[in-house]
Amino acid sequence: MSDLLQQLNHELASAADQARRGLVSISNGRRGAGAGTIWHPDGLILTNAHVVQLHSPRVTLPDGRVLPGRVLAHDSNLDLAALRVEASDLPTIELGESKRLRPGDWVLALGHPWGVAGAATAGVVIGMGPPPEMAMPGRELLHVGLHLRPGHSGGPLVDTQGRLVGINTMMAGPDVGLAVPVHVVKAFLRQALA
Repeated sequence: MSDLLQQLNHELASAADQARRGLVSISNGRRGAGAGTIWHPDGLILTNAHVVQLHSPRVTLPDGRVLPGRVLAHDSNLDLAALRVEASDLPTIELGESKRLRPGDWVLALGHPWGVAGAATAGVVIGMGPPPEMAMPGRELLHVGLHLRPGHSGGPLVDTQGRLVGINTMMAGPDVGLAVPVHVVKAFLRQALA
């Protein structure tokens, strides 16, 4: 393997390891389960609205503790939800700059697809904007060339330095995943938790 490929392999694996520290598993008590991203060390967790569906979710932390989650904010249009668990000193993922992403930039999506804990998939940014094939005018989403599967929802999308650039949301085709950009998540939290 060439030195360049070995370096890329090492950097992507390191970014995935770093992001796993802030990855949680969420069960909504019904049929579904998904992922979540620790946003603040004092128990603030971000996920998708479709993962929690306004139920009382159970959150499995990276250290294995299972805690009840309380829904603080829920926006089905943005497909975002903020949860609180009674815990402190939780590991977070450094925030990145989603507006600086360019088509061709490498990203990693983490989650628990079909129960595979802490799985990662990699691809490149395709672009940002509303999905052309869906009726979502004005909705800003990251389009990424990677496979998102059930269980990736709510998990972190990170850049090659392991910085959070989005929250995984849905599949838009066999090789296209969508994520809510981190700048949209910040705006959601400012409004929802004000």
